[in-house]
Amino acid sequence: MQVVASGEHRARCRDRRGRECEIDLLLTGAQPVGAWLLTFLGAAREVIDAPRADAVTRALDALDAITRGEPADLDAAFADLLDREPQLPDFLKGHSS
Repeated sequence: MQVVASGEHRARCRDRRGRECEIDLLLTGAQPVGAWLLTFLGAAREVIDAPRADAVTRALDALDAITRGEPADLDAAFADLLDREPQLPDFLKGHSS
């Protein structure tokens, strides 16, 4: 989501489809208008750049299409995952099941 108006703890944000909502900024701190945020459940989790926002949007659009039973180009939507091995996040490395 992109910040369209910002306060100290909350921002008005708009997604690529034009939907707006209030986003909690407690995890990222105040952000300037125009900043891109990765959000989940009404809270900003990470500040991202425009190319990453585009990639996230493509992935979410593909998942939406699949849930509607429509075709989706998964190779294009998840291009960043094609030529690499899966990796555990740092916080899970060293833990065994």
